[in-house]
Amino acid sequence: QVQLVESGGGSVQAGGSLRLSCAGSGYTNNRNVMAWFRQTPGKEREGVAVIDSDGSTTYVDSVKGRFTISKDNAKNTLYLQMNTLKPEDTAMYYCALDFNHASKHFYVPWYHYWGQGTQVTVSS
Repeated sequence: QVQLVESGGGSVQAGGSLRLSCAGSGYTNNRNVMAWFRQTPGKEREGVAVIDSDGSTTYVDSVKGRFTISKDNAKNTLYLQMNTLKPEDTAMYYCALDFNHASKHFYVPWYHYWGQGTQVTVSS
């Protein structure tokens, strides 16, 4: 059974940093696409960063230059390093896993596996 468990969220002041982790279990297939999404109440889930099996990455414009997505295949763990945080980064952050597509994407229905979320709160 595939499981994803996020950790690393918390409360920080604007300009601070956090590193989110997403520990995966129940699978050995590293040919996948993994992504970080975020969501605030009343809004749709937004793709933040995505990484494919070759390590190629894509970011939403609002986080370019501040966030870095990476993964450790040996540990089945996905990371999101978030620097220079802004109040508008406040959200619940989710990791997601897609085994069926090779290309990077932020299409929510194609991600069949999701973590439970970790809250990030940035104060001004």
